[in-house]
Amino acid sequence: MDSLVTLFTNTLGQHVSKEVVVFIISLLPILECRGGLLAASLLKVPLLRAIPICVIGNIIPIPFILLFIKKILHWLSRFKIFRPMVEKIEARAKKKSGSVSGAEFVGLMTFVGIPLPGTGAWTGSLVAAFLEMDVKKAVLAELLGVAIATVIMSIVSYGLLGLILH
Repeated sequence: MDSLVTLFTNTLGQHVSKEVVVFIISLLPILECRGGLLAASLLKVPLLRAIPICVIGNIIPIPFILLFIKKILHWLSRFKIFRPMVEKIEARAKKKSGSVSGAEFVGLMTFVGIPLPGTGAWTGSLVAAFLEMDVKKAVLAELLGVAIATVIMSIVSYGLLGLILH
């Protein structure tokens, strides 16, 4: 993740403001809020400015994924070229859904909130869509998960990382 964040900050940072770089990184799958806060710390964006940028960037995709991903994947699977990608995405969602399905709300919140590779709002939304969770319940669980991840990554990026870099 560090190398992706560095790549984005070095390339995009030449063309747009630091805050826009942080926002774009927070929108992207895999990087999300975790990558956005790490980038914000590296770009010296103050924490209280970085948090809302990262959170907003991270939550924007959630309702779209919850509402449309199954329809999009179904449509894409009709094309031979996209079928392997769709099958891989569906297999990943089904695999990850095991950690969420027992206690859906708490499971989804924890899954999104623990900043580990393969977790986050994008994958959480995909899992919630495949579990056919109630959209309002899934959005709330993911918002709380993003809040948890934001607290953890703020401490890591600005606390621990800040101590190492300064």
